[in-house]
Order: sequence, then structure tokens, then C-alpha cells
Amino acid sequence: MATEAATNDLTAALEDYIETIYELVRDRGVARVKDIAKARGVKAGSVSPALKRLSDLGLVRYERREFVTLSPAGEAAARKVHGRHELLTRFLTEVLRVSPSVAAADACVIEHDISDETMDRLVRLFEFLRACPQGTQSVLGRFHDCPLVREDAPTCGHACGIRVPGARRTKDEMCALSDLLPGERARVARIDADGAVRQRLLDMGILPDTVIEFQRTAPAGDPVWIRVQGYQLSMRRGEADTVHVRREAE
Repeated sequence: MATEAATNDLTAALEDYIETIYELVRDRGVARVKDIAKARGVKAGSVSPALKRLSDLGLVRYERREFVTLSPAGEAAARKVHGRHELLTRFLTEVLRVSPSVAAADACVIEHDISDETMDRLVRLFEFLRACPQGTQSVLGRFHDCPLVREDAPTCGHACGIRVPGARRTKDEMCALSDLLPGERARVARIDADGAVRQRLLDMGILPDTVIEFQRTAPAGDPVWIRVQGYQLSMRRGEADTVHVRREAE
């Protein structure tokens, strides 16, 4: 009989297996080794050790050349993982507008480590969006229609500092990171770059609200040096032009 301790011993890979078995039984009525292997994209020979471990934990019933079934404890564990996957996929696609294929892949990674507390907050977010008459329009509607999210979105007219081609500058407009003077500190507001350049900046730790200290510029004007999260980094001036910041009050 599986215990809570047994389910706590589940690795991410084993959770993927019980989720796959759960889906196969739900959709086809049975789960066979070859079907599990095909669904997981692995060789049939690698499925048996995983099933043996799950059987030892009391989460599946498995005999060689027989169908695989989940025990009550295994079904409960599978439902939990599957439910997390479904809600995370919805959050990524419906809220963040991530493409379905990427959302499904990312949900598979996140579902194993996300805490119960964070999952509860995600559930509460969906409850709020469904229960509040103005929830979707006032929060997600503005987010989905914002020029930061949609390249073809028109300016909304609010003085939030978002630069839109052809729009007039606002009094409270942010400046580019490259406009800072040596020794000045500022918080990141947004990055206007796309593709590989944007990803490189994110990987450098240039994220919203991160404090950056501008240190110096090369004599020729390129590159520039900054300090972020305790590390000195260099970046192309063109990259620094795409990072919009708000100066820190002295």
C-alpha cells in the first residue's frame, strides 16, 4: 500500500510516467508498455525499470507482458500532476499568451517543482478572473492589448512611458540605459529588443525592477560597462539603447 512518503519519493521522471499512464488509461482504457514508451518518446526497454520502481512504491500494478494500471494512491498522485500541468498550460497560454507547444513543454518542467502555495495562488487567480465582472477586461484585457505585448497594438494614451512609434514623448518618459552617466543607478523598466538580443539581455539578469549601475563607456563609445546583481558586465551600446530604465532617486 503506497504511503505519502512513497509519493514524496517520486522523481520528476517517475511523475511523468504516472501522468502518461493516467492519460492512456483515461483515453484508451488501457496502458501498455509499448504505448507508454511511444508517448514518452523512449525505448520500451527503458520503461520497465521505471514501472518496477513505481510498483515498489505501490503506485502501479505491473506484471511483464500485462497491462499497467494505477493503484488508488498512484491515481491520486497522477491526478495531482496532471491537474498542475493543465492549469499551468492554461496560465501560460491564456494569461501570458505563450504558444501552445511551448506552453505544454514548459508546463511539463514546472509542474514537478511548483509549491502547493503557488499552485493555490494560480487557482485563486483564475477564480478571480472568472468571478470578478471586471477582472478579465481590467487586468488581462489591458495586458493583452498593451504595446509591450502586441507589436501591432496602438498607443493607449496613458503616460506609462511606453514608447510607441509615432507617439509623442511624455514628461515622465524613461531613458535608455546608455543615457546614464557613470555612477548613476537605475531600475530596469523594459527591454525593447527582440529575438536573440532580448534573450541575451534576459540571460544577463537584466529583468524588470533590477537595479543597474552604469559604470563607464569605452573611449570609442562601444561597449559600455554596467554592474548588475553584484557583477560587472559589458554590453554593446546598441543593446544598452534598448534597455529602458528609471533613474533611482538619490
